[in-house]
Amino acid sequence: MVVVCPNCKGKDIGKIGTHQYYCWRCLIELNVQGDRLQLFEVEEDGSLSSLDDLFTEDEVRLNTLS
Repeated sequence: MVVVCPNCKGKDIGKIGTHQYYCWRCLIELNVQGDRLQLFEVEEDGSLSSLDDLFTEDEVRLNTLS
């Protein structure tokens, strides 16, 4: 399963934990919750800021490439 970033549509996604991914192209963290993605910006201090309000319901559905 290859996760596609809903922000940049890139496939340069690395797995950083169980159900957690990181897009190396646009530098956001993606967490898989069922069939949805939660999107976060990683702040300088390492904390996460939610980006979910920037995306539509369709955009945060888990899009994968086989």
